[in-house]
Amino acid sequence: MSFLLSLIRPIAYISLPIILVRSVVSSSPLGQYYFRRGLYLGCMTAIATWGIVVAATMSAVGRRYDVNWVIARTFYALAGTVLDIQVEVEGEEHVSTSPAVILTNHQSMLDILFVGRMMPKRTSIMAKKSLQYTPLGPFMVMSGAIFIDRGNNTRAVRSLTAAGQLMKDRNISLWVYPEGTRHLSPEPELLPFKKGAFHLAIQAGIPIVPIVTENYWKIYRQGFFGTGVVKIPLPPIPTEGLTDNDVPELSKRVRDQMLDALRDI
Repeated sequence: MSFLLSLIRPIAYISLPIILVRSVVSSSPLGQYYFRRGLYLGCMTAIATWGIVVAATMSAVGRRYDVNWVIARTFYALAGTVLDIQVEVEGEEHVSTSPAVILTNHQSMLDILFVGRMMPKRTSIMAKKSLQYTPLGPFMVMSGAIFIDRGNNTRAVRSLTAAGQLMKDRNISLWVYPEGTRHLSPEPELLPFKKGAFHLAIQAGIPIVPIVTENYWKIYRQGFFGTGVVKIPLPPIPTEGLTDNDVPELSKRVRDQMLDALRDI
């Protein structure tokens, strides 16, 4: 009898927290929210840790511009399975346009999951220069991130010009959130677009590929975390023949097109 108890007791100790968590999750939407949020952040931590090794290895063998593709697709495979969130894609062939400036709306930290499903090969990410000096900096450098000094207009212009030339020389696309910050609301909406990505596209003479993520307020918001989303790329928008004077009109046209698609989904 004592032998059986010695076997059962550890199992009971291990099982009790799991049973309690399941009980809270099943009885409370808020409990489910924090449980699923914890799973999501756990997936992010695991992939980020593993990604440092991947980035260092791929950078060393000359494949730094495929790091984001490997990390993103792996994260989607893991987190999408764990959270049972599927992404349906329409017009995925447009994302293979390269080089291109890829623009997408920015709603919350959950966007990383959808980026994971859509990130094409040979794609860098535009980031503000201050991130280069954070703990994320080494990974971003190894993955070929393009840093922009938003606090200095002259340096920002030089950075954009250099980035455009690099994209053409290396056949690299650039992933950009033109809103500049996250915006999640009950109604489908977009913040005003920053102009940097449009200047870059025009100066480099490369197309813009807008991508619209469905407003997912219905599945994720403060206090609620459910399932289901659709992501729809739109056809590329050429920039050949345009000048910097066309940036305001181009920015408005792209934003209007994305907003119309967002409201139609």
